Amino acid sequence: GGAAWRDPGWSPRTMLRSSVALALIGAASAFAPGAMLPATKSVRSATTQGPSMQLLPLYRDGELQGSTVMYRPGVERPLALDGTYVGDIGFDPLGFTNVIDLKWLREAEIKHGRVCMLAATGMIVQDVATFPGVGKTFGAAKMTELHDVAVKMGAMQQLLVWLGFLEIFGFVAIVQMLQGSDRQPGDFGFDPLNCGADPDTLARRQLVELKNGRLAMIATGGMLHVYFFTGKGPIEFLGLA
Repeated sequence: GGAAWRDPGWSPRTMLRSSVALALIGAASAFAPGAMLPATKSVRSATTQGPSMQLLPLYRDGELQGSTVMYRPGVERPLALDGTYVGDIGFDPLGFTNVIDLKWLREAEIKHGRVCMLAATGMIVQDVATFPGVGKTFGAAKMTELHDVAVKMGAMQQLLVWLGFLEIFGFVAIVQMLQGSDRQPGDFGFDPLNCGADPDTLARRQLVELKNGRLAMIATGGMLHVYFFTGKGPIEFLGLA
């Protein structure tokens, strides 16, 4: 055991890099296109073909689309997770849906997923490119160090004010939803490219967003911890920058 650690080819850093690379390869399946079912098939036929999350995306919110699909066979599906939401595979081992409104939970999941998709992209871009003026203003700071520098310079206070202003509108929309409006979690009516014209296509894209958001939340946490331990961004840590 001790000899393996003394071997330069099996140093802790090398093993950590290998673990990160393998995790990225395994997580890449979240970006792979799912199995597309013909729109003419019934919901029942779609839900009886097997316990695959890929069978869920073709049906709109509010329509049964996977009540027989479970993340682990033999586990009883929570009452609140009835298969009406895109990406619902009955996963709630801690029973959050028994005490918190499911709409609130889905709203939080979508919101954090969207934020983390932006964050993960930003963390990667910092290692491969520098936008004009950024280096002159913030120097070589990145990741959480960049946050600290921006706070000292007053830039983060501006973001706090403007994002707080936008949150007011989001709060109003969420309250209306929880009070019984027909608004779906995460829907702010923002669709400049008219991607939601086809309901089945929209459901597919909703699943893609949800899965990528879930992956981005895990990736963001991982990249932050790598930076805390090594002081390097994700691409720099892997030796690709």
